[in-house]
Amino acid sequence: MTITDLTLGETTPAAAGAPHPLSDLTAAEITAVRDLLVAELALAASVRFAYVGLDEPHKLEVLDWQAGGPLPERRARVMLLDLADGRSLDVLVSLTDGAVRSTAVLDGSEGQLPILVEEFEMVGDIVAEDPRWHEALAKRGVTHDQVVCVPLSAGHYGYEEEEGTRMLRVFAFRQDGPQDHPWAHPVDGLAAYIDVVARKITRLIDDSLLAVPEEHGNFDDPELQGPPLTSLKPLVITQPAGPSFEVDGDEVSWANWRFQIGFDPREGLILRRLRIVDGEEERPVIYRASVSEMLVPYGDPSASRFWQNYFDTGEYLFGRFTNSLKLGCDCLGEIKYFDATFADELGQPTTIENGICMHEEDYGTLWKHSDMFTGSDEVRRARRLVISFFTTVGNYDYGFYWYLYLDGTIECEAKLTGILFSSAYPEEGYPYATQVAPGLGAPNHQHLFNFRLDMMVDGLANAVDEVDAVRVPVGPGNEAGNGFTFSRTRLATEADAAREADASVGRAWHIVNTERTNRLGQPTGYVLHPSQSPTLLADPSSSIAARAEFATKHLFVTQYDPAERYAAGDFVHQNPGGDGLTKYRAGDRSVDGEDIVLWHTFGPTHFPRPEDWPVMPVDHAKFTLKPYGFFDRNPVLNVPATTAHGTGSHATGSAHELGAGGSAHGHAG
Repeated sequence: MTITDLTLGETTPAAAGAPHPLSDLTAAEITAVRDLLVAELALAASVRFAYVGLDEPHKLEVLDWQAGGPLPERRARVMLLDLADGRSLDVLVSLTDGAVRSTAVLDGSEGQLPILVEEFEMVGDIVAEDPRWHEALAKRGVTHDQVVCVPLSAGHYGYEEEEGTRMLRVFAFRQDGPQDHPWAHPVDGLAAYIDVVARKITRLIDDSLLAVPEEHGNFDDPELQGPPLTSLKPLVITQPAGPSFEVDGDEVSWANWRFQIGFDPREGLILRRLRIVDGEEERPVIYRASVSEMLVPYGDPSASRFWQNYFDTGEYLFGRFTNSLKLGCDCLGEIKYFDATFADELGQPTTIENGICMHEEDYGTLWKHSDMFTGSDEVRRARRLVISFFTTVGNYDYGFYWYLYLDGTIECEAKLTGILFSSAYPEEGYPYATQVAPGLGAPNHQHLFNFRLDMMVDGLANAVDEVDAVRVPVGPGNEAGNGFTFSRTRLATEADAAREADASVGRAWHIVNTERTNRLGQPTGYVLHPSQSPTLLADPSSSIAARAEFATKHLFVTQYDPAERYAAGDFVHQNPGGDGLTKYRAGDRSVDGEDIVLWHTFGPTHFPRPEDWPVMPVDHAKFTLKPYGFFDRNPVLNVPATTAHGTGSHATGSAHELGAGGSAHGHAG
């Protein structure tokens, strides 16, 4: 099917309006955008919609509207690609007026549009037309019919023939039958560089002859799984009175939290307008939070693999591959699901049912004290609200979990699972990979997540202080040598605000309001506790370092600009570098007492282990934001005590432990 095969819808932009300026585009709005562009731009049958998303109004426009001002213009951003000649357009559409606001033609010098699924599907036919491909496979004892072709983003390496056209690079994996997972059988030492516009191989890298690993990795094969573990008893989570949250469209309230849930095909799950109800006041904390970019750089420098670096949001639009979540498997308990609706490559709305999951979890002790002087013995249980989604990008599966806690803490956790990207492993060993099965390697790599945190702690006037623990030497005032303190350094401009975590001093970053204080005269604020993990390990002179400056530090702070959405820039595919945060910071704007955005990079450096094969147990990476002077005192003193019945607890033990009558004694809170 092509665009010209579709019947234009009858929905008008005015009829497709959304209740809030930041609400996601509706299916009706997506249809209206497609129909408008087909009519206004006379789109050819070969044109595809690479991206359709909400062009969010300026923050000040939204705040003005909330205060009673005019409704901001409703706009959509659309990226169009003509498969016939690679012509690329970046279009802005007004849904308010039903008009095309602007059209920009891209020449590819600053990157290409995201990769289409349809382009991925082309590569098998393209390589099959080149005899060099068949000859290279034959040298390795396989035929084209025995392999699957894995298309991957090309990066940018200055090859003249790749300038201004759309490139993919391709590996082959042998597949021994329809149910065989091909990742166990890499056909290594071979890579094809493909011009998908000209539909041809521009370079064939035939580097080394390595044996194709034979042992299968079919983790879903009962024979490989072994006898089932039968000692696990059912775990049932119930809330007889129902969940504690309330949902009105995309607006959520839970405990003292208020926020808006969103979804974008590039970024996936978005949290907007996180506020805390404190007495009679709704106090803002974060205006917008999402995955800005996700980089997976590989550390194998061989001739056929040196280019392996993937930007899963900017190049692949990983939100498109969101999983439809299943109750009892992906999510447990009293669940509220949200569907994810976006445009497919023909511009038609498509919906992933149950794409986002929300539920409550018990989280152990919230606070507790048994006092020796007063006899007071109090304990309260904690719980958290979990908002999550999972996406599958090729071999890896990624879950992103936002946790909101009763005490105002915010956490974001990435969960990594799926299948290692494999290579052949030589008998003599190889320092850039780990052998995970006989003859099968898994190259060293990193997963570097960049989160864009548009902060709004108690308002727009925010700043960041870097706080380090400081040892105090023995001397006057510290004669015993036990004293230690901390230093506080204000990050004044964007040039100052490129920072690395440092576990040796417990480094943390305090986001403070420069105009508001608590009852003690301290600035209200939140503190970002970063993960202690390596930043980008590639050499600073490398292509990937130029393309991913965001990954070279744990934190950047910039002044808010609604056009600055993505850490690696708008057009990441084949971008030569110097974009994104490199450009955003060039003006060295003030970030002291300003409307600021934090860009936080974190994630694991993965030296694979045999236990990661054939499917990887979940690995975890996270960051935490905690209130620091935001409240006047502990904000959860008012959480009521709960009974054992109320928490779903049940005590088991010996007759002595339970008492003669077999009943449990004591107070469970």
